[in-house]
This record gives sequence, structure tokens and C-alpha cells, in this order.
Amino acid sequence: MRTAFEAWAARDGHIVRRREDKPDEYLVYETQRRWVIWQAALEHGKTPARRTAAKSAVQRPATIGADEATVRTQVLNEVLDAFSGLQGNKGMEDIMNVIQGLKQKQQSQSAD
Repeated sequence: MRTAFEAWAARDGHIVRRREDKPDEYLVYETQRRWVIWQAALEHGKTPARRTAAKSAVQRPATIGADEATVRTQVLNEVLDAFSGLQGNKGMEDIMNVIQGLKQKQQSQSAD
């Protein structure tokens, strides 16, 4: 998952260098923010049975089908649209609010 994110981020012009003291975090705040958004989008797109609280970043299927790729793209766009409405002055707090809103939306859709 991280390799796919870094390839996408590098194509988009983001710096993907990681911190030396915390290798799980990116050196540039905007890249770290997008990484959190990327993870939330992927988690949001999974069915409840496939969701896990903390899944290793190295675990990823070797290939994904066209249908799954379409769903992932759709979910990523939905999450990015949710973030585009923010003023961006609260940082990670805004990210967590959007993630919670998406989780509640997913739960309400599952209940229907």
C-alpha cells in the first residue's frame, strides 16, 4: 500500500522522503497528510468484514482487478472531495473529523 501511495505522490510532485527518527512518517507535512487520507480512503472502501484496525502497510494483494481499482479510485475521490470543503486551518483534527464522518456515513449505508 505504501509503495503505491509513494508512486502516486511522487507523480503528483510530492516529496516522499521519510523522517530518519520516525520512518513511518514523511518528512513533509503535506505528504504525511495525504498518506493519512490515502489510508482512510482505502479503509473506507473496504467491506466491514475486510476492515482491520491496524493492517501492515506491506500486506497487499499482488494484483487488483479492474473492478476493485475502479472502486478504490471512486472512494479516493469521495474522500478527497470531503477534504476539499475544509478550510485547512486545524490540520490533523480536520482529517480525523472527515474520517469519522465517512465512517458514520458507511455505517448508516450498511444499516439501510
